[in-house]
Amino acid sequence: MKTITAIRQLAESTGNSYAQVFFSRNMLFALLLLGVSFIDLYAGLSGLVAVLVTTAAAFLFGFDEARITSGTYGFNSLLVGLGLGIYYQPSPEFYFVVVLASLLTLFISVAMEGVIGKYYLPYLSIPFILSIWLVLLATKQFEHLGISERGIYTLNELYGLGGQRLVNFHERVNALIPVPLRLYFLSLAAIFFQSKIIAGILIAFGLFLYSRIAFTLSLLGFWTAYFFYLLLGVNLAETSYSYIGFNYILTAIAIGGFYLIPSVWTYGWAVLLTPLVAILTLSLDPVFAVFKVPIYALPFNIMVLLFLYVLKFRTKERKYLKEVVIQQYSPEKNLYYDYNSRQRFDPAWIFSFRLPFHGRWTVSQGHDGSYTHQGEWRHAWDFVIEDNRGKTFKDSGDLLTDYYCFGKDVLSPGYGTVEIVEDGIDDNIVGEVNLIKNWGNTVIIRHADHLYSKLSHLQKGSIRVKKGDTVKPGDIIGKAGNSGRSPYPHLHFQFQATPYIGSPTLFYPFGSYLRYHENKPELMTYAIPQEGEVVANIEVNELLQKAFQFVPGQKIRFQTSGTPLARGTEWEVRTNVYNQSYLYCTETGSKAWFWTEDNVFYFTGFEGNKRSLLYYFFLAAYRIYKGFYREITVRDSYPLHLVYPRTRLVFQDLIAPFWIYLQATYELHYTWIDNPVMPSRLKMESKMKEQPLRFLIEIDTKGIAAFVITRDNKMLKATCIE
Repeated sequence: MKTITAIRQLAESTGNSYAQVFFSRNMLFALLLLGVSFIDLYAGLSGLVAVLVTTAAAFLFGFDEARITSGTYGFNSLLVGLGLGIYYQPSPEFYFVVVLASLLTLFISVAMEGVIGKYYLPYLSIPFILSIWLVLLATKQFEHLGISERGIYTLNELYGLGGQRLVNFHERVNALIPVPLRLYFLSLAAIFFQSKIIAGILIAFGLFLYSRIAFTLSLLGFWTAYFFYLLLGVNLAETSYSYIGFNYILTAIAIGGFYLIPSVWTYGWAVLLTPLVAILTLSLDPVFAVFKVPIYALPFNIMVLLFLYVLKFRTKERKYLKEVVIQQYSPEKNLYYDYNSRQRFDPAWIFSFRLPFHGRWTVSQGHDGSYTHQGEWRHAWDFVIEDNRGKTFKDSGDLLTDYYCFGKDVLSPGYGTVEIVEDGIDDNIVGEVNLIKNWGNTVIIRHADHLYSKLSHLQKGSIRVKKGDTVKPGDIIGKAGNSGRSPYPHLHFQFQATPYIGSPTLFYPFGSYLRYHENKPELMTYAIPQEGEVVANIEVNELLQKAFQFVPGQKIRFQTSGTPLARGTEWEVRTNVYNQSYLYCTETGSKAWFWTEDNVFYFTGFEGNKRSLLYYFFLAAYRIYKGFYREITVRDSYPLHLVYPRTRLVFQDLIAPFWIYLQATYELHYTWIDNPVMPSRLKMESKMKEQPLRFLIEIDTKGIAAFVITRDNKMLKATCIE
């Protein structure tokens, strides 16, 4: 078993080392690039040896296995091996040098990881450049290494392979391809140290299959440089000889679609940076010619690192120039995940807060209220309880106890630490106010830097917390009262950026709550309760709470019946080193990442087999509110690349940085419960609107009892057996 695992890891790290050259982890693309590298047999062999030596050494040293298998260390050694394989004739002495150069490249890569990595920057292909420079300068003294002439006399090589016919065919193909397009293909080929145009054509084809965005950016970078050269009258013959066009291609892909979320702005910056890369190329080339070493990808490395470093100094995050946070190694996936995240959660609201009370309350004064919520204090709420006649009190309303909200529990809206407690202020007689202690009995909770909540006018002696206490959503803070500037009992609530009583308010929404109209609830997410609205928190149903409270180490097994639509019936709940939770399918290796809060469960991502049972559960339970309400419809949206086949996405991918027209909508309905008071079983139905997919989820006292998949009149039922 260990041997099989080692072989699998070696194969994965080798493939990723090839794909990483184009910022990819696509294995099909990797196999194509591997084949391209062997267009020159000895260069391909040298590159493969370099990758295997580096990978083996990294494992022996005990470096992080995830980084090794991702190809992070191997791709620089691959480039060194390819470069040396082109320059020198194969011999035992040569391969010994390749092994030494591979180790040197690994050491430089690890060092760069420490030096550049501490600034949260990639080291790109700097290890390759430094290593091959050092080796080339040293090998000038190695008399036993023979200089290769492969790639210089291309026609002679073709004649040797296929005679005059092959030479003529090569010439006819070249004549059919315009010179600028030929330079583009040769620039792509040069990334893998190939000099034949067929290598560039194959790489362009593979690049298109891997990523339509990366492909269009490669064209954008090259053609921008091409026209910049024409504009300034630069000698294109020199460009065609050295094929340094790959600097522009790699820069455009890196900035336009890999390290930044692809958009019209990143495309614009790719265009603006390309002339700067050209200037670096033209200025550095003669400098390094003195030492008789090529500049390789140095201009690309300088410009990309410089640009990414500059972005670190921004004091405000700009939505139109966003750095990738979780790298998916695909411009499309980076874009679709970001687009989906912006649809699901407003990125400005990192924390999700609940309403600070139980039951239904009415907003008696909202933002920009008629009385006190004005100016710097306009983003606040006053909450009261009304009866079905719209009155806030019973009997005459002369006594505090006549008011429905007086003495009711006031709750923490979220996780935090108690910052300020002020108590001991008498509750006012109805109709009177305390202008000296304006805010009355108050608790301020710190949730994050520059984010606090304040609960005011609390009942004297009711506050249960003290300064320094940690609280969580739903914890009782105190009781609603009538202290301070409050003529009748109510709860004043606001968010603020500073921890002081009397601080100006901060505009911030509640994460999710119910808004009632004619006694029917409507689900609101990241919204601001308006004056006159009746609102309430989602009351958690115990069955739903238990069913979607996945615990690390928990195993879930299913037995399936019906049409075999999916496979993989055993899951395990796991967490990674970043404490992110996911369901793992032991048969297919698929992962469904999730997040759970006090009243909501939702999936955040999926990777793996789209024919797995876990994938269908990901679609079925994409967002679950843990309260059972027949009247509400839960809506959400899926990332496009997770639901549409690649053929449907080809055109969307090409224009995605500018316009996304496809939708993938999730809908959930709570359909049946056996007993609303003491339930033992309930059902929910969900669907994807744009595709013929329907799901039924059954919950009982043990958790998820079963779920049913219906697709194109085919049905599969998965019954939980553990």
